[in-house]
Amino acid sequence: MRWLLVPLIFLMALDAVSVYRNALDAADMAYDRSLLASTRALAERVSVQDGKVVADVPYVALDSFETDTLGRIFYKVSGINGETVSGFADLPPVPANVPRSEAYPALVRFYHARYNGQPVRIAALLQPVYDDSMRGIALIQVAETLDARRGLSNQILLDTLLWQAGLILATALLVWFAVRLVLKPLMRLKEAVETRSVSDLSDVDPALVHKEVRPLVEAMNGSMSRIQSLIASQRRFIADASHQLRTPLTVLKTQSELALREADRAPCDTAALRSMVQGIAATTDSAVHLANRLLMLARIEHSGGADPVPVELRALMQQVALELAVPAVSRNIDLALEAEQEAVVPGQALLLHEMVANLVDNALRYTPDGGSVTLRVGPGATGAGTVLEVEDSGPGIPESERERVFSPFYRAAASMQRNPGGAGLGLAIVRDIAALHGATIALGDGAHNQGLKVSVSFPT
Repeated sequence: MRWLLVPLIFLMALDAVSVYRNALDAADMAYDRSLLASTRALAERVSVQDGKVVADVPYVALDSFETDTLGRIFYKVSGINGETVSGFADLPPVPANVPRSEAYPALVRFYHARYNGQPVRIAALLQPVYDDSMRGIALIQVAETLDARRGLSNQILLDTLLWQAGLILATALLVWFAVRLVLKPLMRLKEAVETRSVSDLSDVDPALVHKEVRPLVEAMNGSMSRIQSLIASQRRFIADASHQLRTPLTVLKTQSELALREADRAPCDTAALRSMVQGIAATTDSAVHLANRLLMLARIEHSGGADPVPVELRALMQQVALELAVPAVSRNIDLALEAEQEAVVPGQALLLHEMVANLVDNALRYTPDGGSVTLRVGPGATGAGTVLEVEDSGPGIPESERERVFSPFYRAAASMQRNPGGAGLGLAIVRDIAALHGATIALGDGAHNQGLKVSVSFPT
């Protein structure tokens, strides 16, 4: 209502000023016409007698031209030489810069002045006079006080303001009624949303509101649908994570109990106890590895709002290769980096490092001893964008499973045979990091249709 009424009041104030000024102009025109009539009446009584300009002006003649009893009239008749013939000799003279009025054919000038301490409006008419002995121009001036004009102007202003105030009041009432009527459906929508249960994320009926607000309701429904999908995804993830963590923790507890029993036996089998402790260490490593992957997935979900920075992929891949060189050398795996030029992409360096580390770690885990793992980075096939590749000579992934391996905790059959202790989260992490950077990921066959090649394509 403020946005509607405040500009409306301002516009009405401007309109009142404009109407008042127009009314003043109309009043001046009407009173000037009357004043000119009085001046002409005086001019008709000016003549030349015996070589002198004379004026036969009874005051009652002026009374007949007065249009309002509030106004007083003063006059002055000047001869051809400027001498006062009749009237008030001290009436203000015509200023030199007053132009002739174009509204009338007569040689008349209108101007404002002060006379006896009062503001007056004066009409000055040039009247030709002549007889057989002389010829010239007489000046007839008629002044009128502004009382009548001011009274009419104030009355016009008062009427205008009263009319505008009534109009604003009526408009305010109509606006108030219209706003309440328009906002009523929104209040119903507000009540419908407030009375919902916490778990109720169903769509809101767009028919509750006017059609202009329905796009907002549809956007709310779309947002709640995305929230439903996110909650469902988190629930599945929590369920899978709890199941995956429960297994190594149960195994760890069982192995610990067996180790304690063996330690309590007399005599104690040192070799068996050592084997049990090694199993506990391996299970602990598996649980730690799984927990770290789960924490990384959670971190990726909360990294969408970070500002990207330029990341040099060749240096990053070289760093990852140096970090994983020891396990590669211990298994006689040829770990190579092929990058002829720098490749800079916008993103988050820590997450991109984690993505490359997951790809290389997976390749090393599933590549047999004596195999090879190759890292590449360069421009795309069309010269646009940047492509990062990790290729290995391991067992690869069948085409029928290449879409499913990106799901958390899913592991291909060949992978489980090669590395039964894996968590099944490596490619899921890679997919989420790539999606966060606007990149696409694809799985293909390695060289000579052997092994796996993972390609991550970054946009231009």
